[in-house]
Amino acid sequence: MAFFHEPRGRQPFLRAPFVVIALIAVLAAVFAAYDLAPENLQDSLIYRFAFIPAGYSQTFYAAHPGLHATPFELVIPFVSYIFLHGSWEHLIVNCVWLLAFGPIVARRYGALPFLAFFFVCGIAGAATHLAFNWGSGAPVIGASAAIAGLMGAAFRMIGSGPMMLAGEGPLAPLLSSRIMTWSAVWVAINVVAGLMGLGAGSEVQIIAWQAHLGGYFAGLLFAGPFDRFHTGRQA
Repeated sequence: MAFFHEPRGRQPFLRAPFVVIALIAVLAAVFAAYDLAPENLQDSLIYRFAFIPAGYSQTFYAAHPGLHATPFELVIPFVSYIFLHGSWEHLIVNCVWLLAFGPIVARRYGALPFLAFFFVCGIAGAATHLAFNWGSGAPVIGASAAIAGLMGAAFRMIGSGPMMLAGEGPLAPLLSSRIMTWSAVWVAINVVAGLMGLGAGSEVQIIAWQAHLGGYFAGLLFAGPFDRFHTGRQA
């Protein structure tokens, strides 16, 4: 009996929760529609829905007196930029990372808390990028910051046991050697990428390393409160 029961116990690790697959499908559908749109419409979508730090600078509006932004136009880019991507390659890479770390968080929290966590990390990534690039006119797009937050949370959820049990035990402490080591590696990778300009195009900044770090550390920090509120565990 135990022989036949064990494989069934491993199956959830091999199947991503529906909410993760649905999120990937939405990201793909949005990019497919964007990719098929005329070039002038693509430019308009980037201008309206990408995250552009200059849009929050009074200096920018003082230099362009004919422009103004409504509260809605200032708030929506913190979320809408997540759904825009620069290419199919950009989208596929993000979806692979989402498929790697999303299921761990989704199984622990459930569908709606998972989505809330995803967007909170994406918003934190945009806010971090804004703080370090105030007044920049380079648009930021992509789900990378939100996915980095899932990675941070997943790192705290993955225990020392088999990967199939990831997310079942208590969260790893923020200052544990494992979390500190992984975080140092992640920071180094992103700082090097930022200093070398990897992934930055001339018009659209596809990879924003500060946003990655903001999303990642938001994932590390908010994993605790989400755990307490949605699972009853003590972080």
